Amino acid sequence: MKVAEGLSIGSLSQQIGVNIETIRYYEKIGVMPRPGRSAGGYRVYGPEHVKRLHFIRRGRELGFSLDELRGLLRLVDGHSYTCAEVHALTVEHLEDIRQKIADLKSLKRVMSNMAASCTRDQIPECPVIDALYKMPPVRPPGSPAPARRAPSG
Repeated sequence: MKVAEGLSIGSLSQQIGVNIETIRYYEKIGVMPRPGRSAGGYRVYGPEHVKRLHFIRRGRELGFSLDELRGLLRLVDGHSYTCAEVHALTVEHLEDIRQKIADLKSLKRVMSNMAASCTRDQIPECPVIDALYKMPPVRPPGSPAPARRAPSG
């Protein structure tokens, strides 16, 4: 499809505040429709691209994953969405946010304790560094707990 008028990828990038490479990536993974091309072969974006990229950027700012946004966009693109479907996706995202808040509060507590134990002296032992070495790895939400080892002896 050849298009005579519209925005270049650079103009779209500036207007929405999204990196050019990010726009190309969104096209590659299918969350942004491929634009038309100018006679010279350059991408040319129209108002529908501006609107969609703004939707994606805003969704990302609110913490929606690309898969979650893809699901919302699929509903919008098919014009078959119901408020109940959008509500269900929103409630699911809200639970993720609540979990992240709980995790951040826990992290804040741990970091505060580590900072409080710091003497700020120039010694080889640093309580903050030592604590980081001793901290167990963080499990992603919903992942199974590590298997317990049988006691040796």
